[in-house]
Amino acid sequence: MNQFSEMLKHKFNIELNMQQQKAVEHKDGPAIVLAVPGAGKTTVLICRTANLIFNHKIPTENILSITFSKASANDMKKRFIKVFNDIVKRNITFSTIHSFAFNLVREYAYHKKIRYKLIEGSESEFNKISILKSIYHTVNGTYINDDKLEELLNTMGYLKNTMIDINDIYSYTIPQIKNFKQICKQYEDFKRSKNLIDFDDMLTLAFEILKDNPLLLEKYRRKYQYIQVDEGQDTSKIQNKIINLLAYPNNNLFIVADDDQSIYGFRGASPEDLLNFENRFINAKRFYMEENYRSTENIVDVSNSFIKKNTARFNKNLYTKNKSKRPVTIVKVNNELEQYQYLVKEIIKLKNYDDTAILYRNNISSIALAEILNRNDIDFYIRDAKNGFFNHWVVNDIISFVKLSLDIYDIESFENIYYKMKGYISKEAVKHVKNQKNSKDIFTNLLNFSGFKKFQLKNIYLLQKDFKALRKKKPYSALSFIEKELEYGKFLKYRMKDSLYSYESTKLILSILKNISLRSDSIMSFLDRINELQKLIENSKDNRNKNAVTLTTIHSSKGLEFKNVYMVDLIDGEFPTMSSIDSFDMGQPLALEEERRLFYVGMTRAKEVLDLITINEKNEERVFKSRFINELEEIMNGVDNINNPIGDILRVGKQIVHTKFGQGKIKSLNNDTIIIYFPKSGEKQLSLHMCIEKKLLTAYKD
Repeated sequence: MNQFSEMLKHKFNIELNMQQQKAVEHKDGPAIVLAVPGAGKTTVLICRTANLIFNHKIPTENILSITFSKASANDMKKRFIKVFNDIVKRNITFSTIHSFAFNLVREYAYHKKIRYKLIEGSESEFNKISILKSIYHTVNGTYINDDKLEELLNTMGYLKNTMIDINDIYSYTIPQIKNFKQICKQYEDFKRSKNLIDFDDMLTLAFEILKDNPLLLEKYRRKYQYIQVDEGQDTSKIQNKIINLLAYPNNNLFIVADDDQSIYGFRGASPEDLLNFENRFINAKRFYMEENYRSTENIVDVSNSFIKKNTARFNKNLYTKNKSKRPVTIVKVNNELEQYQYLVKEIIKLKNYDDTAILYRNNISSIALAEILNRNDIDFYIRDAKNGFFNHWVVNDIISFVKLSLDIYDIESFENIYYKMKGYISKEAVKHVKNQKNSKDIFTNLLNFSGFKKFQLKNIYLLQKDFKALRKKKPYSALSFIEKELEYGKFLKYRMKDSLYSYESTKLILSILKNISLRSDSIMSFLDRINELQKLIENSKDNRNKNAVTLTTIHSSKGLEFKNVYMVDLIDGEFPTMSSIDSFDMGQPLALEEERRLFYVGMTRAKEVLDLITINEKNEERVFKSRFINELEEIMNGVDNINNPIGDILRVGKQIVHTKFGQGKIKSLNNDTIIIYFPKSGEKQLSLHMCIEKKLLTAYKD
């Protein structure tokens, strides 16, 4: 093997460190390689592949390398060919698990004379989205909005990937979608009747084929005697089942993974399978790749301490030999406008925009960023340009309000919003207006409706005055007027009262619209800007590989690296999400740990500059900095810097009162974690910072 290392070094200019060498040397039996960010995973995988071929004479057709995305598979294959093409003349398989499954299903279908049709993508004769929209409408009698459609798709995919029976309601959180099970059943029945499959079906079908066809399974086992899996932390239960079935009984399974970068829980991926790897394979070898070649010492040290706050992880130590440069910087500003002003000021100083990224938790953040960058002549590229923002019903509502103020004869806009504002306008009143053949405007015709009581007529008269006033307002004032005076905000709160996440998302949309409106001179220019911005974002794909700032969710940034990274909108409720905070407060920390892993992935994209930006106010409401910022401040300051305004009550054994859970007794204190026993609701593990910052705790008085 030393000769192989020497050959890599002198012939291919690849110098492996000792940890990498040990992983590359592994030949037979199961192995897990725990690779930190920037540790050279791809290098190790292609070198191990070459070692199997050169030193152990394994035919290329007997090696299957599986990775998470098509881009990763293509990148790995290109790098292997670029380095070893002069020696390896035969084709070698680098594939996604979906591609592998599809080829398997296609081979099976050919022999069984079955013709499956894939329904993913808009070019298909049958389209998954269209089918689900149609079934939803048939079952519920209404059209599904983009939020609910995404929730439906995610939940259905999650169930397939985790192999949960839809009838097992205790194994998953039922989405707030009316007749969810009936919709799923009709969808499955429709596909079955026409031999249609989607991406998730590829996996479940492939597993069933292998399980029920021993001859075909044996053929694939003989073909792929050595299996390598990249990004092992991203594989779901069904994917692991397929891989384990193929690898058995020799179990020549080589998995490169980082449990600290497991961020696809909503797709059914979990670090649990990695953590149990050595229980499933008793003779498994474990290798570490802990050296980061990407980031400066400042970034690596802070990131390493941060991720160690998670409990469900392997104990490993991220380090680097790179020198320290610019410290990790926490930027605190008052509001979103100041956040964007800071970004522009910093980015304009840079020469190379293409080595700069702005990262965010939610895709919707890209809208306001695109707006401000374009206003300042900074080119940008959005990795997730398919954005439902411009078709969102809240955006359509706001446009309807504005259009109705400009044209009080616009019956279409009126029909969209009549029940979403103050005034108590009935369907009968709307029908009356539509039946009028006169040339009077909507409000005049409403005042002539005989079904209104005296107080309702007064409301309509006030609405008429409000829409006249709305027409004359500047865009920002107009949006605030719609939200407050016309009581659209009250409608949103009422409609979303059973879904906190949805209400938070609607407030976020209003906030983005207000940011766009700030730089518009008139209502008309505001409407024009929305259309213009939609085109700019759609066309940003043309800036890929050009001198442009990359805008991306942290999920989509995994595997990428940039000299300069700015993480934005770092507030509790957004990052981490409100649902993960609620789970944590109820003593269930796993969702919050995934949010911490996601934050860690964002931090470790940075090579030299890492700025973390938090705000005090959003959409004119007080918000709180992300609890992860609190954790990082403790790490960077090296001390517990909690400002404790409640005296000495924070001691084990003290009786306290929590605003939500009532009287309790402190059981333990550890950094930011406080565990309290409440007689009425049991033991709770809470964030100490949040309890103090939001004044949730007070001393118990007899």
